[in-house]
Amino acid sequence: MKQNLLIKVFLFLWCIVAIPATVFAQKTITGKVYDDMGTLPGASVLVKGTANGTTTDIDGNFTLQVNDGDIIEVSYVGFATRELIVGQADFSRIVLSADTEVLDEVVVIGYGTTTKKDATGSVTSVKIDEDTKIVTASPEQMLSGKTPGVQITASGGAPGDGGRIRIRGGSSLSASNDPLIVIDGVPVDNDGINGMGNALSSINPNDIESFTVLKDASAAAIYGSRASNGVIIITTKSGKGDLKVNYNGSVSFHLPSEYVDVLSPEEFKQVMQTKHGDYTFLYEPKSTDSQYMKDYINYQGTDWQKEIFNPSVGHEHNVSLSGSIKQRLPFRVSLGYLDDNGILRTSQFERTTAAVSLRPNFFDNHLKVKLNVKGVYAENRFADTGSIGAAVGFDPTKPIMNGSKYGGYTTWVQQNGNPQTLPSANPIALLELTNDESTVKRSLGNAEFDYKFHFLPDLRANLNLGYDYSESEGQKYVPEYASWQYFAGGQDRNYEQRKRNTLLDFYLNYVKDIEDIDSRIDAMVGYSYQKFWRTENSLDESIVIPIGESNKRSIFDDFTTENVLLSYFGRLNYSLKDKYLLTFTLRRDGSSRFSEDNRWGLFPSAAFAWNIIDEGFLSSKEEKALSNLKLRLGYGVTGQQNINNGDYPYLAKYTIGQPTASYPLGGKYYLTYRPDGYDANIKWEETTTYNVGLDFGFLDERITGSIDAYLRETSDLLNVVPVPAGSNLTNQILTNVGTLENRGVEFSIATDIIQNDDFNWNSAFNITYNENEITKLTVNDDPNFVGVYTGGISGGTGNTIQIHAIGKPASSFYVYEQVYDKNERPIEGMYVDRNKDGKITEDDKYIYEAPDADIFMGWNNTLSYKNWDLSLSMRANLNNYVYNNVNSDRGNYESVRTKETYLNNATTDVLHTGFNHPQYFSDYYVENASFLKLDNITLGYRVNELWSPKSSMRLFASVKNVFTWTDYSGLDPEIAGGIDNNIYPRPLTVTFGVNVDF
Repeated sequence: MKQNLLIKVFLFLWCIVAIPATVFAQKTITGKVYDDMGTLPGASVLVKGTANGTTTDIDGNFTLQVNDGDIIEVSYVGFATRELIVGQADFSRIVLSADTEVLDEVVVIGYGTTTKKDATGSVTSVKIDEDTKIVTASPEQMLSGKTPGVQITASGGAPGDGGRIRIRGGSSLSASNDPLIVIDGVPVDNDGINGMGNALSSINPNDIESFTVLKDASAAAIYGSRASNGVIIITTKSGKGDLKVNYNGSVSFHLPSEYVDVLSPEEFKQVMQTKHGDYTFLYEPKSTDSQYMKDYINYQGTDWQKEIFNPSVGHEHNVSLSGSIKQRLPFRVSLGYLDDNGILRTSQFERTTAAVSLRPNFFDNHLKVKLNVKGVYAENRFADTGSIGAAVGFDPTKPIMNGSKYGGYTTWVQQNGNPQTLPSANPIALLELTNDESTVKRSLGNAEFDYKFHFLPDLRANLNLGYDYSESEGQKYVPEYASWQYFAGGQDRNYEQRKRNTLLDFYLNYVKDIEDIDSRIDAMVGYSYQKFWRTENSLDESIVIPIGESNKRSIFDDFTTENVLLSYFGRLNYSLKDKYLLTFTLRRDGSSRFSEDNRWGLFPSAAFAWNIIDEGFLSSKEEKALSNLKLRLGYGVTGQQNINNGDYPYLAKYTIGQPTASYPLGGKYYLTYRPDGYDANIKWEETTTYNVGLDFGFLDERITGSIDAYLRETSDLLNVVPVPAGSNLTNQILTNVGTLENRGVEFSIATDIIQNDDFNWNSAFNITYNENEITKLTVNDDPNFVGVYTGGISGGTGNTIQIHAIGKPASSFYVYEQVYDKNERPIEGMYVDRNKDGKITEDDKYIYEAPDADIFMGWNNTLSYKNWDLSLSMRANLNNYVYNNVNSDRGNYESVRTKETYLNNATTDVLHTGFNHPQYFSDYYVENASFLKLDNITLGYRVNELWSPKSSMRLFASVKNVFTWTDYSGLDPEIAGGIDNNIYPRPLTVTFGVNVDF
C-alpha cells in the first residue's frame, strides 16, 4: 500500500512539472461503461494514438481530459473495443459487447488455462450463446455438430435421454469408449446413476457457460489413465458486475413424426387369407355377452403405434440472480425446473435444480476462491420400451380391451385360459400395467483456492477440493395378472444406490518471463487423489422358485465397492519470442483396479507449436491478408482404466445364479454361485496419439479455422479371448491382447460473412474423416481365428450380427451375401457361395460395412437483423450402416402366424421380399444409413430497455429434429451401435420461450 502511495505522489508531481500549456485548452469528460450484466470496472479508456488514458472505477465511472475531435477507445479483455468521437458521442452510457473471438482465445485446459495463441494441443472451446443455444434437457446435445472430431448420437427420444459421445472414434472394444467429463474441475465417473437414464441430464444446461474438448494426447495426457477417449471440460456460469436477474422459460410440444410401416388391418387379413385361408379359428377369450363378442369379431382394427405414441407437452423455467456484493464478492444463484413428458405413453422426466457460485478475492487479489455447488432432485417414470416392438408386432385387427382377466386387455391365451408367452404382449398393457419409477438426488461441487505468493508473485498454489454425491431409489412393479408376468407372479423390485466421489487436487504453478532471451517459462507440478465409492441393494419380492410353482421367494442383493486413483503430474510450457512453443506433460497414475504389479502407469506427452504469423519472412501483403497462422505437432500416451469389469477385475469372484438354477435340498431351494474367469495380470489399455495441426485466420480473424491429422494406436487392447480347457474357470476371459488404430483428418472454418450495424451473418462448418481398424486380436497369429462375435439381435436365441475382426473396423457386420432375381428382389435362402465349396455354411459369411460413419460434419449459421435473430444447425453422416432388425425379425410371413393359437403383424417389407421365414443373416438388412439432418431452427426477437435501461426481453420459437434426408428404410438412420430395434423415436419438437433480463 505504501509503495502504491509513493507512485501516486510521484506521478502527481511529475504531472505538475511536465504538463504542457495546451492542457488549458482541454476539457473534462465523464462517463460510465457497461457490459451486458451491469457496470464494468477496470475498463480501459484511452485517447487514440496517445498515452492519455484511464480506467473505470468499481462502479464503471471514469473522468478524462480530452480535446474536441479526439477519438476515445474503450476496451476490456473479452469485449469488442468501441471508438467514440468527443463532441459527437454520448459518454454517459457506453455498452461493450462480448467479442466471442477474443473470449475464445482464453481456453480452459486441465489444471489451468491458456490462450488460443499459446495452445500447442488440439483443443476446441465452445462458448454457449444464450441467443442461439437449443432448449434441451441434456447438456451434451448443445455440443452436437459444433466441433470436428466429436460425434454425439442421441440415445433416443425419451425425456432426459442422453447421447453416445465419441471423440476421434472409439479406442476400445470391451472397455469404455466414453470421454472423461470434468465439471468445474471435478472429474466424474462414466458409470451412470441407477434410476437416471442419463447422468449428465442431472446438470442444468442453463448453468453451463462453455465446453472445452481436449482431443489429442498432448492436451489430454494431463489426465493420464482416463484420457484415451478424450476429455470434455464443462465450465458453469459465475457472476460479476451489477445485480442482474434473469428468467427464461419455455413450453415445448413433442410430436411423433414417423412410424414403422406395418401391415394395415386390411393387408393383414389379405395375407392371412392368402397364406392360411382363414384366421377366425383362433382361440378367443370367452364372454357371456354375445353383443360384446360380435363387436369384438367385427372390430375394424387398431393402429398400435399411434396408440402408444401421442403428442406431449413439456415446460421449463429458470431463474438466476447474479452480480457482485460491493464489487468484492461476485456471485450467481440459479433455480431451474423442468417437467417433460415423452411421446411414448407414461414416460416422464421431472427435474429441479439449484446452483450457487461464489468468486471472492482476498489479500489484494493474491487469494482467489471459487466455490461451486450444484444440486438436483429428479423424478423419472420409465415407459416399457418393449411396447415399441410389441406395437409393431401385435395383431392389428384386435382392440385394445376385450374384458380379459389380464387387466381387461386383449391377450392371446391358450386353450386352458392361461396367457400365451411367445407372441407380443399387448402394447398398451405393457405401458399401463408397468410402473417403473425412480427418484434421484445429486449434489456436485468444489472449493478451489488459488494463492499467488506475496514474496514470489510468479508462484501460485492451487488447491481444489471436490465432491460428487448421489442417492437414488426406484421401484418397478407389474401386477400378477399382467400376461407377460403371469407365470412369474408379477414383478415387484425395489432398488437403492448411493455414490460418492471425492477429490483432492493440489498443484504449484510457476510462471516467469525471462526478458533477456525473450522467453517465458510456465511450470506446474501437482498431486491428485480421487476416490469413488458405491453401494447398491435391491429386493425382488416376486420371484417364483422354481418357475411355475405358486410359492414365492424374496431375493435380496447388496454390495459395496470402491476404487482409488492416486496421481502425480507435471507440465512445462516454454515460449521463445511468443513464436516457438514447447509443452511437456508427464502423469504417473496408480489405480486400485489392478494388482500391485500393474498398478502404476506413466503417461507422457510432448507438443510443439510455431506461430508462423509472427515471422518476418511474411510479406506485407501476406501479413495484411493473414491474421493467424500456427503449426502444431503433438505426441502423447493416455490410458483407459474404466474396463467395464468391476473394481476388482484381477481377483477371483463368484456370481449368484439365476432362480431357475436353484438347488433343491431338504424341501427347500437354494440359489447357487458360479465361479467367473479372471486374469490376475489385467491392466489398462494405452493409446498413443500423433497429431499435426494448422490453425489459420484471415482478414483480421473474420475467417478462422484449423485442420488436424491424427493417428491413434491402442495397445494392450482389452478383449474376450478363448482359453484352453482346464486352464481357468471358464472357456473365455477378458484380458489384454490386441491393438486398434484410428486415423483421420479434421477441418473446421468459421466466418463472419456479413458484419455491420444492422445485419450480421456468422457461419461455421466442420468435417471429420475417421477410419477405424483392428490390427491384432490374439496373442499368436491364428489363421483359423475369425474374430470376436458381438452385436446381439432380436430373433432366434443368442444370434449376433457383428464381429471384431483383424483388418476391419470394430463391430463390422458379419453376414451372407444375398442373391437377387432379375427384378432386384432377394431370393429367400439363396446366398453367394463365397468359398466355392458347393454349399452355404458359416464359412460363406463375409464382413460387410460398419456402423460408424467415416465422414461426419456440422454446419451452424447465425443471422441477425436489428432486433431479430435466426439460427440453424445441420449435421450429416456419410457411410454409416444400420442393420434393420425390425424388418429382419418382422418382415416375413412366419412372423404373422407361427402357431395355431396366435398371430403377429409384419412390416410391409414382407410384401417386397416375400420371405416366408426369417433371414437374419442376409446382407439385405444392412442398409446405408447416410443422412443429412436439420437439427434445429430458432427465431428470436429482442426488446431492449423494456421498463428500464438495463432490462430487456427476448421472445423465441424453435423447431428441433426438423427433417432427415436419408435412404434408410427405418425410422431413424442415426443409431448408436448400428442395430435398429425398439429405438425410442426422436420427436419433432416445437418450443416457444421467453428470456427476460432486468
